[in-house]
Amino acid sequence: MPRFSIIVPVFKVQGFLRECLDSVLGQSYTDFEVIAVDDRSPDGCPAILDGYAERDARVRVLHLAENVGLGRARNAGLAQASGDYVLFLDSDDHYTPGLLEAVAARLDATGDPDILVFDHVRTHWWGRGGRSTSADLLAAAGTGTVSVRENPEYLHLFLVAWNKAYRRDFFLGHELAYAPGLYEDAPVTYRSMVLADRVACLERIGVEYRQRRQGAITRTPGRRHFDIFPQYESLFAFLRQRPDLAWACPPLFERALDHMLFVLAREDRVRLGHRPDFYRAIRSFHARHVPEGFVPPGGTRGREMRLLATASYESFAAARVLRELRGAVASGRRRVTRVAEQRAGRVLYAARSRRPLDPHLAVYSAFSHRGVLGDPAAIHAKAGEIAPHLRGVWVVREDAADTMAPGIDFVTPGSRRYHEVMARATYWVNNVNWPGTLAKRSGSVHIHTHQGTPLKHMAADLLAKPGARHGFDVPKMLWRADRWDHSLVANRHSELVWERAYPCHFASARTGSPRNDVLVNANAEATEAARARLGVPAGHTVVLYAPTRRDYRRGGHVDRIDLARFARDLGTGHTLVVRLHPSLAKGIARGMGLADLHRRGVLIDATGEPHVEDVMLAADVLVTDYSALMFDYANLDRPIVIHADDWGAYTASRGTYFDITADAPGHVSRSYRELAWLFASGAWQDAESARLRQGFRERFCEFDDGLAAERVVRTLMLGEGMAGPAAGRVPGPASARSLLDSH
Repeated sequence: MPRFSIIVPVFKVQGFLRECLDSVLGQSYTDFEVIAVDDRSPDGCPAILDGYAERDARVRVLHLAENVGLGRARNAGLAQASGDYVLFLDSDDHYTPGLLEAVAARLDATGDPDILVFDHVRTHWWGRGGRSTSADLLAAAGTGTVSVRENPEYLHLFLVAWNKAYRRDFFLGHELAYAPGLYEDAPVTYRSMVLADRVACLERIGVEYRQRRQGAITRTPGRRHFDIFPQYESLFAFLRQRPDLAWACPPLFERALDHMLFVLAREDRVRLGHRPDFYRAIRSFHARHVPEGFVPPGGTRGREMRLLATASYESFAAARVLRELRGAVASGRRRVTRVAEQRAGRVLYAARSRRPLDPHLAVYSAFSHRGVLGDPAAIHAKAGEIAPHLRGVWVVREDAADTMAPGIDFVTPGSRRYHEVMARATYWVNNVNWPGTLAKRSGSVHIHTHQGTPLKHMAADLLAKPGARHGFDVPKMLWRADRWDHSLVANRHSELVWERAYPCHFASARTGSPRNDVLVNANAEATEAARARLGVPAGHTVVLYAPTRRDYRRGGHVDRIDLARFARDLGTGHTLVVRLHPSLAKGIARGMGLADLHRRGVLIDATGEPHVEDVMLAADVLVTDYSALMFDYANLDRPIVIHADDWGAYTASRGTYFDITADAPGHVSRSYRELAWLFASGAWQDAESARLRQGFRERFCEFDDGLAAERVVRTLMLGEGMAGPAAGRVPGPASARSLLDSH
């Protein structure tokens, strides 16, 4: 008997069916059966199914004699199921890698609950969407189980069949079955949730929920959407027969009304001419089933529920239109307020700019005000050590203010004190551009640190890559960069690239990268401390995997390797640490499996670690594709492996300054098989790896000598003399004179 029975009803999806089945059959967990139900599909689906069944014994095909619809097709598959748990998957959707392994692990850990719910992501025909509305609820459940009676908020989880694993004995024992018609998920989902003693949650995106451009029944307007009423009638008929479930009537009544009002508002479901009848049907349902003492929720939906008791459709529609108008007016007011605040800020900044600059005031920011990070943080720390008379103030966003360490002065963007500090500061230190509303004052010193050595095209070089520059206004970017006085560089490559990509008025300062001082000066104690902070077991070899984002994929995230498989293949005595690109930290990328693998102890997710330098210190070897992290990591003189399985697509979409596969810092793999072999054979740390790394370090770690932060403070802020890591300077388009030239 298999652990899972996966039931896939199939009808007119020949363009998507193979992707669906491949996503199941390619799972790392293999103890399952697939019951594909051909709902008398008139296209090529029956032949596709038969072909899969011939090739894989786990696939069984049930050809129905007539078309019965999605719900009854699921029932037909359920009658053939033999697994401990039943999962339903729509044939135009597909599983994410590693889902079944994660589901099996959570079921084992929670002692086989009645239901397990996992997350999903909407995949539109133009690209993936963002986090689902269920994500926070799933996360709040933790690793145990919940009961809906004690936690009725879990009735707000997404109302579908395919985001759950049902214990088959539970499902059959309560005689759960799908009714014909649309919205067949509602009565089964809600009945099962209130009947379940224990519900487990898995904060992991398990299904790519395809939003078809055409052909989706739920997005085809017509009278079929009136099916929602008999579906909920059956649910409440069941509840009337179960006095022990009386507690569930109020929350289920609220969910039913919410669902009906949602459908009413959708133009792609209920035609304008059908809306009066649909509304009257909602009112009729409300009158028959409203529980005694029912209190509608707050917000817009609650106000609509209150209207159901008395308002005609005309009054209801008028109230909705009025609310939309008020919303539009409020939105306009907010826009006007924002513009007014910006203008007020400019006026305040201009007024404060009439006062003299404070020669002892320096303002710092990093990564769009995310906190005390990167090169600016290293410079700030060194200034506090060797130039305590320089008063440093950080600009941080409100949501990052609570991360500030005691004793660090900071302001939030747009505040009154922010404009005061920005107007008076002599030194501006940042690794991204400052807002364009802040005019540069004569005598102020702008130090731009960048965010690493560039491999991919930047700034003006993006003009030839329209896809990669989507959302970027290159002329404005360069206009803001015209305020730079000094551009810090760690090597001649960066110097030449920045002068080409930013044809502006600055001098290149060969200081090295201040944030890399900690890497250049690293010792065994620092490495062990970093490993301890991450929770790495003593004696383990640490493999750091740090992929970058992709411009050829909407959202930037692409799963290049199966992380669970890689962790297993590394074997005992190894710890896999994963750090995604910072821009992916709050999107769906970690929910695709990374966060779940971290919770299960399969790997360590270091994406949220604020200081990437600590993560690099902990690693014995770096595996990356095209991340600029490789240039910093090379300072540690530890092995680097480049995994370049999509190099052609990456360089075509983004553009690169050189071929990293030809001038690599170590071995290059172009498939997962090659990557696994490098570690299984030990080649990742052989003599050839060391030879390639030496040449790479000579080229790209040229000015990093462990004194970069001190060099910035002494030469660019204090005007003192200090020997540079290289004599002279390659002049570029900069009009300013580098303070390093005279020393």
